[in-house]
Amino acid sequence: MAGKKNNTAIKNSPKHLLGIQNLSIIEAKEILEEAKEFIKLNRSDSKKLDILRGKTQINLFFEPSTRTQSSFDLAGKRLGADVMTMNMDNSALKKGETLIDTAMTLNAMHPDLIVIRHQDSGAPNLLSQKVNCAVINAGDGRREHPTQALLDALTIINRKGKIEGLKIAICGDILHSRVARSNIYLMNMLGAEVNVIAPKTLMPKSIDRMGVKPFTDMKKGLDGCDIVMMLRLQNERMQGSFLPSKREYYEFYGLTPEKLKFASKDALIMHPGPMNRGVEIDTKLADDINVSLVKEQVELGVAVRMACLKRYCK
Repeated sequence: MAGKKNNTAIKNSPKHLLGIQNLSIIEAKEILEEAKEFIKLNRSDSKKLDILRGKTQINLFFEPSTRTQSSFDLAGKRLGADVMTMNMDNSALKKGETLIDTAMTLNAMHPDLIVIRHQDSGAPNLLSQKVNCAVINAGDGRREHPTQALLDALTIINRKGKIEGLKIAICGDILHSRVARSNIYLMNMLGAEVNVIAPKTLMPKSIDRMGVKPFTDMKKGLDGCDIVMMLRLQNERMQGSFLPSKREYYEFYGLTPEKLKFASKDALIMHPGPMNRGVEIDTKLADDINVSLVKEQVELGVAVRMACLKRYCK
């Protein structure tokens, strides 16, 4: 009898999306396939479904966000959920309340799913241990940003038809970037060859263990790449001097039409946003619809987050 009770408890416990490292390749592909269907829905005249009717989604964003927060909000509403986005600037946390206290308060409201972005690595994991509902990580510290990697993968598949066999360059502030980590895990999982390009001060010391090829020379790192993924400089996470100047950074690591010529002829560029134009990427290049996937990333982000909400909000 004790064994049966234990099995039931495991079966009924909520599943969480805490990071790409926690996903199997089958799970990742299932999310991407589901998201493809939502692309069609989001481009249609009638965008509303009732899949999550009666379910409650709480968005907890402890860090500023435009794209991620708005797309999770829109994704939940398009699936029919009751969505509550909490303004953490005016929350009890300002009065000294801990994340655990907040978790206990929210848990008493019986939500079905919590989406959390937090400045501390591991915060979503901690939250998932204190609530009875599903938790989706919308970015935690330097650790992971799983839905960003999934939407990037969907964007590449949508334009290139595949990821397996592609050569992908991730360029910029690798050291502080959760986007870089999640993309490295997922692109490797899906069969891509991944180059990472950064100055030595912004390259993790243990990067070789992640199954990528590191480069400090951007032109060499871009050689033959099909996708060039630029990253934002995470100035808010930098303590000390990592860069001599933004002008010098742009000269050596900013993406320009001249540097892009070292990649494949049909290379496409991506950026998770927000972009520091003239620092990480040339403005005209960022807006060039022939090579830039930036707007498509934003659009497909809603589809991916709809797929994640449907999968985990049960």
